[in-house]
Amino acid sequence: MRPVWSGSLSLGLVTVPVRLYSAVEDHKVHFRQFQRGTEDRIRYRRVNERTGKEVDYDDIVKGYEFDSGEYVLVEPEELDEIAPGRSKSLDIESFVELDDIDPMFFDKTYWLAPAKEEFERPYALLLEAMRSSGRAGIAKFVMRGREYLSLIRSGDGVMVLNTLHFAADLRDPAEQLPDLPGKAKARGKELDMAVDLIDAMSDDWRPEEYRDTYNDRVRKLIKAKKKGKTITPAAEPGEPTKVVDLFEALSKSVENGKSTKKASSGKSAKKTSAKKTPARKDLASLSKADLEKLARERDIKGRSKMTRAGLEKTLKAS
Repeated sequence: MRPVWSGSLSLGLVTVPVRLYSAVEDHKVHFRQFQRGTEDRIRYRRVNERTGKEVDYDDIVKGYEFDSGEYVLVEPEELDEIAPGRSKSLDIESFVELDDIDPMFFDKTYWLAPAKEEFERPYALLLEAMRSSGRAGIAKFVMRGREYLSLIRSGDGVMVLNTLHFAADLRDPAEQLPDLPGKAKARGKELDMAVDLIDAMSDDWRPEEYRDTYNDRVRKLIKAKKKGKTITPAAEPGEPTKVVDLFEALSKSVENGKSTKKASSGKSAKKTSAKKTPARKDLASLSKADLEKLARERDIKGRSKMTRAGLEKTLKAS
């Protein structure tokens, strides 16, 4: 796998050369464009609008347009020159609690690995320090002509870097939505029933159980069309719930949720029984993620806000 960025990770006076790798793989079905009724491909070209001639990529520069219609042209080298340090530097500016960051800020996920074997020791030190503290580092860096705000945290044997949206990039719903929800008030019995529904549908996060079913159906459609067949259309979405039927709909949903959770719990119990619970003396060898999983199985309260050391101590006492 080729790195998408390389530079140096700095924490105080400790500097570690690192490389950034994409941690996400695209599994979407990609289509080409054709003119309807033919097998003629549609292609896009970079064309000079005045001459109509195609322009090589190396001959293209960026241009910023003012309100007057005037443009200022900027060379790629000029953009690099105004951020010489940032373009190859990833400086951790502070550490924060991971739970304090609203998921709205998260963008893309990458792995951050040492550039060479000789840098593994300081890299491993920083990785273990972040895992033990339970905190994540906030840093900024420049990649492909753009500055990114990022969060660096400990992962499963490797640092994970999440690019974050800047606060200025997030829209204010009060300004963007003309009819912001909130005028209608929740009624007591309906609210209690809605909370019961959430409790009935609550479960452990098991990402491996979720698939892109739409992508699967697209692939089935392609295979069927190749054979001259058709596939059954997806079911239409349900009708909106009427206000007068809200309580009844919630009641039935709670019962369905309990039945589904019971069946799911049976499967989970089999999986859990197949795995041996780690002995207390082995807790020190577990990652924070493993400790959190064990704490969840033992229903330890407040586990999401505990540091790794706190989780280990609490688990030993439980």
